Amino acid sequence: MNYDAQYKEYLTAIEGYLDGLFTADKPYGRLYESIRYSLLAGGKRIRPVLTLEFARLGGIDWHLALPFACALELVHNYSLIHDDLPCMDNDDLRRGKPTNHKVYGETLAVLAGDALQPEAFRLMAEAPGLSAETKLEAVRVLSHACGADGMVGGQVLDTLCRVNTREGLQELNRLKTGVMISAAADLGCVAAGMSGEQRAQARQYADNLGLAFQIRDDMLDVMGDEAVFGKPIGSDREEGKITYVDLLGLDGCEAEVEATTKRGCDAIAPWQGSEFLLELARRMVARDK
Repeated sequence: MNYDAQYKEYLTAIEGYLDGLFTADKPYGRLYESIRYSLLAGGKRIRPVLTLEFARLGGIDWHLALPFACALELVHNYSLIHDDLPCMDNDDLRRGKPTNHKVYGETLAVLAGDALQPEAFRLMAEAPGLSAETKLEAVRVLSHACGADGMVGGQVLDTLCRVNTREGLQELNRLKTGVMISAAADLGCVAAGMSGEQRAQARQYADNLGLAFQIRDDMLDVMGDEAVFGKPIGSDREEGKITYVDLLGLDGCEAEVEATTKRGCDAIAPWQGSEFLLELARRMVARDK
């Protein structure tokens, strides 16, 4: 199966799984409506796709990893809802649509994010066809990635600390963005019962993919098309944030994206059947949104 067909198959499964969540008729149904507004707003779904592909490479039926993949997507979307709030980045657009708090108000947006995080861990704990040990390790991986020493720590650096060095920026982005991408790859390995060495190689691939992703994101914030990018261009600069473009320039960023992508690909190049992951990395280099 070629790359596009495989990606489409993963995407169809992910969207179908997510669409089945938060559908019950409840007296607090507007909470579900708010959650689904953000959760089903599209996006590339790179993180859950990584989980499913690594599970497939590990030799299991990748459908078994869907609860892990979609749990991570719930956490990712909770972070986006909160990230857009006035007390954080104060963004009006996300994926070309009004942000959650612009549609549902700040109170419900906060509560939608609050609900998505524990619901993610419920999905993992109830994942059928996987052992209790596997589910426990998956919970450990995701909780570490999104907790105080992961995504939340990165958000603190981003919003409350003035980061103005390359080393500081790399740590900020590793925590805020990179650890969730690494967790996505690791979760697929966990579902498949891969060895510690294989998991380390998967994380090395994903760490570099996450860094390349963030550098490319900073480039698009300067030179992207707002209609394609789905959020305002130049917002980081308006907020006074230091980005990779400020430190390296566009040409330097381009070179760094290429070098980082190569390091990631080299980590899993020996794996049999890694062509999908190599192509995914190459396409991330050239993305425009």
